[in-house]
Amino acid sequence: LKKDVSSVKKAIRKYEKDKVILKYKAVINKELIRDEESDVRALIEVNIVPQKDLGFDKIAERIYLFPEVTNCYLISGTYDLLVVVEGKSMHTVSNFVAEKLSCMENVRGTVTHFLLKKYKEDGVLLKHKEENKRIAISY
Repeated sequence: LKKDVSSVKKAIRKYEKDKVILKYKAVINKELIRDEESDVRALIEVNIVPQKDLGFDKIAERIYLFPEVTNCYLISGTYDLLVVVEGKSMHTVSNFVAEKLSCMENVRGTVTHFLLKKYKEDGVLLKHKEENKRIAISY
């Protein structure tokens, strides 16, 4: 940056005040601390009917205000929204989709993808526990 430390600190404080920097977060490799209490994450594609004069924004707001929703994006393609949901189990996430999301007015359909394994998150490669080496068997 070719700037002194005090100038950088001042710029950071300004960016925080102006909401350019919104949050600091740690990237945690949950695979290394996995237990029964670990969350299940699902990516849900949502097809919606946009509201007159409001488009997708009002429906997206109703969806992203659910506490189970961690991320919500307007996307191009077959579906309109990509919603990231976390729950304590696949059953919990399935209930969210069935009881809260798919029955909402203006929601035409959903496709749920459960996250099985993370390789890279927020630009960080995630190392996994050493797995048993499989022995090749041929007949």
